[in-house]
Amino acid sequence: MVVPRRGGPDSPPKGFPHMASSHGRGLVHLAAALDQPSASDARPYVEAARLAERGGLDFVTLDDTLARPGLDPLTVLSRVAPATGRIGLVPTVTSTHPELFRVLAAVATLDRVSRGRAGWRIDGSTTGAEARLLGRRPAAPAGPLRGETGEVADVAAKPCDVREDDTEIRDMPNGGPRPPHGHPVRVVDATDEPARRTAARYADVALVRAASAAQAAAVRDQLRATAAEFGRRPDELRVLAGLLVDLGDGEHAAAPGHGGGGPRQTAQGPLYRGGPVDLAALIATWHGEGVVDGFHLTPAEPLRDLERLVNGTVALLQHRGLFRTFYPGSTLREHLDLAVPAHRCG
Repeated sequence: MVVPRRGGPDSPPKGFPHMASSHGRGLVHLAAALDQPSASDARPYVEAARLAERGGLDFVTLDDTLARPGLDPLTVLSRVAPATGRIGLVPTVTSTHPELFRVLAAVATLDRVSRGRAGWRIDGSTTGAEARLLGRRPAAPAGPLRGETGEVADVAAKPCDVREDDTEIRDMPNGGPRPPHGHPVRVVDATDEPARRTAARYADVALVRAASAAQAAAVRDQLRATAAEFGRRPDELRVLAGLLVDLGDGEHAAAPGHGGGGPRQTAQGPLYRGGPVDLAALIATWHGEGVVDGFHLTPAEPLRDLERLVNGTVALLQHRGLFRTFYPGSTLREHLDLAVPAHRCG
């Protein structure tokens, strides 16, 4: 699907780096959160996902509401899948309390429905309220929970990896031939120090909330070094900086700083407040300097900021040759330039 783009001026806006600033790096990877707390059905998510797909984004995410009112992310994205054709779909799945085989089956179903576009953001529950809600064991301490999350991430690949491409295993909850892309992409939030080993060992994509380029670069270097210690190739891991973006007041709202209105640390995480042009400058600069592989952006105002992100920031990045104008492949692994994992046994 070719994504039509709006052309921009021949000269970049003030402060926007030229293509040469990428220093030969690949295209930037971009993802966006679809969370809409007031939504009562799947329709607003379908509209938002289609908008993100028109912009060529790698994937969209949807958080797990679990102990608060809201829709189940796997159910919502299963509705989004047939209404879209290329964009990756990554729900947050809390694996602490539900039976693991049910979690794996649900993610595998989303992957089949979307024809290889599924990922899952693996999360653990640390609250007693969530444990009581599901009638499961008490909430686990943070330390053991991180180890359990890593084990889940490892097991998640094996049901697909232990069968050959044309082999069917009937006693597996998600039995059937091995998907051509291996298994759904595993996403781990690596912001906290203890979670970084889990991300470095198991994740395909690590999300990092960083309020400065230096902080993001340090975490990326640490993740890649730790991945190498586990015998992985560092370039098997994509590191995306997570930012909350508020594009409501335009460029004049940008505070002085990196990229016009550089991120500012808040209780909700790093916040960028400004306009689409300055956000494009920040993205291009961080990526060009090798700070991160891309960005995971959470709109402060879901539909408003997503529209300005796609029609403003993304269009400008495309005009400068820093982001795709069409999807060259059909699976999420292809969008992220990730190799298909080899078969694993046991």
